[in-house]
Amino acid sequence: MRHSLILLCSGSLLLAACNRAPAPEAADTPAPPVAEAPAPDAHTFKPEIDADDVRALVTTLASDEFEGRAPGSAGEEKTVEYIKAQYERIGLEPGGDNGTYFQTVPMVETTADEATVLRLDSGGATRELKFGSDMVIGTRTGKTQVAVADSELVFVGYGVNAPEQDWNDYAGLDVKGKTVVILVNDPGFHAGDESLFEGNRMTYYGRWTYKFEEAARQGAAAALIIHDTEGASYGWDVVKNSWSGAQFDLRAEDDPEPRLPAQGWITGEVAQQLFSESGLDLKAQYAAANRRGFKAVPLTAKVSFDLASTVEQKSSQNVIGYIPGTQAPEESVIYLAHWDHLGKHEGEGDTIYNGAVDNATGVAGIIEIAERFKQSAQPQRSVVFLAVTLEESGLLGSKFYVAQPGFALEKTVGVINLDAMSVAGRSRDVVVTGKGNSALEDILKAHADKQQRTLVEEGNPAGGFYFRSDHFNFAKAGVPALYAKGGSDLLEGGAEAGKTANDEYASRYHQPGDEIHAGWKFDGIVEDLELLFSVGLDLADGGQWPNWYDGNPFKAARDAQRAALE
Repeated sequence: MRHSLILLCSGSLLLAACNRAPAPEAADTPAPPVAEAPAPDAHTFKPEIDADDVRALVTTLASDEFEGRAPGSAGEEKTVEYIKAQYERIGLEPGGDNGTYFQTVPMVETTADEATVLRLDSGGATRELKFGSDMVIGTRTGKTQVAVADSELVFVGYGVNAPEQDWNDYAGLDVKGKTVVILVNDPGFHAGDESLFEGNRMTYYGRWTYKFEEAARQGAAAALIIHDTEGASYGWDVVKNSWSGAQFDLRAEDDPEPRLPAQGWITGEVAQQLFSESGLDLKAQYAAANRRGFKAVPLTAKVSFDLASTVEQKSSQNVIGYIPGTQAPEESVIYLAHWDHLGKHEGEGDTIYNGAVDNATGVAGIIEIAERFKQSAQPQRSVVFLAVTLEESGLLGSKFYVAQPGFALEKTVGVINLDAMSVAGRSRDVVVTGKGNSALEDILKAHADKQQRTLVEEGNPAGGFYFRSDHFNFAKAGVPALYAKGGSDLLEGGAEAGKTANDEYASRYHQPGDEIHAGWKFDGIVEDLELLFSVGLDLADGGQWPNWYDGNPFKAARDAQRAALE
C-alpha cells in the first residue's frame, strides 16, 4: 500500500474515503492486462514539455493499433499498458489497487439488438420506428430482455423538477407505467428567455443524463428525448453513433442513481409527426414548455417494444500514478484525462474511431505534465495523474474513482481536467468551460496574464460542456474542478481561423475522422500545458484551498468538507 494511502487511513475523519467496496469475484475482474504495448522509448522524450513529445504520444494512442480504445477490448489492453509504461518511464509511484497502477472499475457491457423497433399506436395507425434512423434505445438494468406494452405517452416538457427554481414539470402527474417524452436542454433555452434558469447557458437540468434520472425517480416505464441539434449541441449522427454497439455502465450496486427500465431518443421528425397525430403543434409545445406553470400534456399514442440485449459482466481500468508530496503527501492535486473512445464499429470503410483529439491529446497532456513535475519540481502536496475509463459511456471511470478514491476527496485541493486539447495552434485566449465557478480561475488568470492571454467562457454555453466531462463527478462531490484549454482567437489567422478550425473538428467529433493530421499545430498544446502545469504547481506548493464562488451549487459540499477537517 502506498505511503499516502496509509496516511489517509490513519485518521478517523478520513476512514470513509479509504473503505473500498468488496472486490468482485475473480472471474469478473481479471488481473490488470498484460498485452504488449508499444515501447515507451520508441521516441526520445525530453524533460520539458515538447511539441514533438506530445505529437508522438498522440500518434501512438490514436493509431489503428489501439483500435479506438474501447473499454473491455484489446484496444484497452494496449492503451492502459502504454500509459502504465509512460508512468514507469517517468518514475511515478503506482496509485491504483494493491500497489499497481490500475484501479479496477467493474462494469456491465450491454449491447442492444439493433433490430429492435418501437411500435407506435398513434393517429389510428400502427407504425414501427427503426433503430438508428428514427430512434435509439437501451437499458441500464443489466437485463437481457425488457418489454414495454401499450405504454401511454405523455409530454413532460423539459422533464425538470427543480424546487429552488419553483419549477416542476411533473407536478400533479402520475407517470407510473407511462413513457415520458422530453425536450433536451433547459427551460428558457429554446425561447431565448434569460429569466428562466440560466437562459442560454445549460444547467445540469438540461443534460439528458439528469432527465433520465428524474424520469426514473418519477416511476416512468421509459423515457424518450426529442433530439434537436441546437438544443443538444450535436447532430443526430452523434446520438446514433454513441448509442450503437456496446454500452457500458457501472454495476447497480456501485451507482446510487436511479435507473429506468429503458431510455432513448427520437428524431425531431418523428416527434413532429407524433405530436401532429395527437392534434398538437410541436413548435407550440416548445413555447408552452418554456413558460412557468407548464402542465404535462398526454399524447393520444401508445408505445410498445421488446428490447433484447446481450449483457456481460466485465471490468475496465483507471490508470493512476502520482508524485508523493514532500510536506503534505496526504493532500493532493489531481490532473485528469479520459483514455477511452468509441472503439471499432461494424460496416464498410474506416470503422475505427481513433479519438485523436478526444482524448489522446488529454492523455498525452497529463503524461507531459507528469514528466515536467518529475524533472523540475518537488511538490509539497502529492500530484496525482489519473487516466480514467468510460468517459464516453457517462463519465463512469471518474464516477467510480470519486466513490472509491485513492486520495481522500476532502484533502483533494483541486482537479485539473484535460479533454480534447486544441490542435489549431497558439491562441490569445483561454477557454474556461463553466467560467465563473471557482477560485481556481483566479490562479489560472494570474498565469494566463503572464502569457498575455485572456480567459473567456466557452463559445456555446448552451451545450452544457461543464457537465459532459470527468471533472464534473469531482465537482458534484465538492472538489473544485477546472476545465480550460486553448481558445479560438489564434495568433495565426485570428478568430476567423479559429472558427474554421472549430468547424472542421466538429465534423470529425465522434467520427472515424478524429485521427491525427499532418497539419495539426502542437505549439498551442505546449503553451496550454505549461499554463496548466503552473496552476497545478501553485496548488501543490501554495498551501491554499481554493473554493467555489458564492452561489455555486457545489460550495456547500466543499464547505462541509473543510469544516469537518478544521
